[in-house]
Amino acid sequence: MSSSSRSLSRAGMALRGWRPRQWAAAGACALLTAVLIGVPTDVVPNPLFSRSVPVQGWNYPALAVTAILAGLVLGTYVRRPAPEMQEPPLGGRLGSLGGLLSFLAVGCPVCNKAVLLLLGASGALSYWAPLQPLVAFASVALLAEAALRRLSAQAACPAPASA
Repeated sequence: MSSSSRSLSRAGMALRGWRPRQWAAAGACALLTAVLIGVPTDVVPNPLFSRSVPVQGWNYPALAVTAILAGLVLGTYVRRPAPEMQEPPLGGRLGSLGGLLSFLAVGCPVCNKAVLLLLGASGALSYWAPLQPLVAFASVALLAEAALRRLSAQAACPAPASA
């Protein structure tokens, strides 16, 4: 069995062992992530924000996958009632970077002040907009890796922490 197969197997084992409290936290965090990314980028329509460039079709699945993966990553931080498993290492920085990249990926290309300063409006549309789907893919890959690392570590280290 390869290393990635073992990690997937451990991650699945960890998810099967989650308590309702962890699932509830993961669901709430997924919803919160969708709101925190979707509202300011106007992927989720709202009266507070608007876009100069229409939402692209790929923005919706990118936001949905980001929210689900972020919910899973954040669900790994919920403590279990009994000291059955040690706190899993790694994944926090990857998850944070993945969330930031997702925000940049689904946002309006000419609404991003940093991109406008660096490239101007025409550069944002000519250079940044075509890169956004790749940024979304990188975001999902980082979040998936963070989730896989944290979940597989939960299943790999079932011994309680020493007192």
